[in-house]
Amino acid sequence: MSREKGNAIFVTIMVLGLMLHSNLAHGMTYTVGDSRGWDFDVAGWENGKKFHSGDTLVFKYSEGAHNVVVVNKSDYDSCNVPDNATTFSSGNDKVKLRKGPIYFICGIPGHCDAGMKIAINAA
Repeated sequence: MSREKGNAIFVTIMVLGLMLHSNLAHGMTYTVGDSRGWDFDVAGWENGKKFHSGDTLVFKYSEGAHNVVVVNKSDYDSCNVPDNATTFSSGNDKVKLRKGPIYFICGIPGHCDAGMKIAINAA
């Protein structure tokens, strides 16, 4: 193999490695509910996915029709919206994950009970 060809292969491998590292450092972006978006019966959408700290969740919905509330496990289980909860309502909300569990519900009465909730555990 010629020296130039060897150098070209080395440079290609280095560039690919940097691209892979860059993708991991910035995290993945997930649209909650995929093409359906943040809607009824979205519970379970997260099953089988591996989330990591630094990944971003995008909640897409019609502004005013829903919201996204960050809650603890107890409030998630009971579909309770605490007074001091962090709430998003733009219809295109982006949440960067931190390591550990995080729980999301729709705070519109009845929506969480109808399956608008997800639980994520980011590595």
